[in-house]
Amino acid sequence: MRIAILSDIHANIWALEAVLADIKRQGADLIVNAGDILSGPLAPAATADLLMSLALPTIAGNHERQLLACATKTGHPTDQFAFENTTQAQRDWIQGLPGTLNVAENVFMCHGTPVSDLIYFLESVDQHGCHMAADSQIETHAAGVSQQLIICGHSHKPRVCAVSGGRLVVNPGSVGLQAYDDDLPYFHVIENGSPHARYAICEKDTYGWSVNHRCITYDHHKAAAEAAKNGRADWASWLVTGRA
Repeated sequence: MRIAILSDIHANIWALEAVLADIKRQGADLIVNAGDILSGPLAPAATADLLMSLALPTIAGNHERQLLACATKTGHPTDQFAFENTTQAQRDWIQGLPGTLNVAENVFMCHGTPVSDLIYFLESVDQHGCHMAADSQIETHAAGVSQQLIICGHSHKPRVCAVSGGRLVVNPGSVGLQAYDDDLPYFHVIENGSPHARYAICEKDTYGWSVNHRCITYDHHKAAAEAAKNGRADWASWLVTGRA
């Protein structure tokens, strides 16, 4: 089985289209989407239309929850923009997405961890910033998941980590946003160092799962110009540089 994994698209239709074109060239039996789909000062409605037409196995991330909460209270500008620039039908679509999913036999997908969409699976954040989590922390997150391939997202960091029982945890990185900063639980930055769209292809063979992290060029200047037009100079810089 050959699975293409998308995550953290963040309304970047230009990156998404480039990734889908690369998947078509590479070949995949299945494409899955690990959440954080529409929140971003880019093209949420167009992104929703494309993904709804594809009907991929998809889960909700924290930003789906935060976007929907904007119906009752003004949210973070990233989520509020997406709420105001999507249709009710598109919001109904994300309302119906599960938080976790058994994708296929022996494949499990969550956004953050199996129990929280706000906690990084493979990273730890402290007063010194964000770094790869200790083995014990990763094992705690993986406890109770028996599937051999565990897919996560949320941190935007492409990573692979082997855990007990021959299991593999894979974060494909972010399709749409290669850098950002966050205040929780401590201030930290995430940066991948280039504007390339990220995704992963996982393939099962006799010995287990192989992982191919893909870095794809696209018109990131167009995406950055859209972010700037929508009042987000921070996103414009992150999209062009991959640095925060």
